[in-house]
Amino acid sequence: VQLQASGGGLVQSGGSLRLSCAASGSISSINNMGWYRQAPGKQRELVAAITSGGSTNYADSVKGRFTISRDNAKNTLYLQMNSLKPEDTANYYCNISIVSGQYEFAYWGQGTQVTVSS
Repeated sequence: VQLQASGGGLVQSGGSLRLSCAASGSISSINNMGWYRQAPGKQRELVAAITSGGSTNYADSVKGRFTISRDNAKNTLYLQMNSLKPEDTANYYCNISIVSGQYEFAYWGQGTQVTVSS
């Protein structure tokens, strides 16, 4: 299974970006999907997550500004980021969990850099 993240870039404060993460390979059933981010010198943190049923949860710092969604037919995860702030600057990683029999496997994308200038 491979994850290809895209959509990062440089944007001014208040701007918007849309991240995508496409999964490919031997995929049976994708369970949970999520976006994490890691800024220099900080730990990786959960930004937003979405279950197979469409339930979502967000970090308090992004609530009301970011929206996570998924297209199950395309095995693709999205993150719409609005009203971006300099503190949103980080490398963003997608994560998916795949169920295979009685096991669940987690996969990470390579990361896409988001830089918000003030």
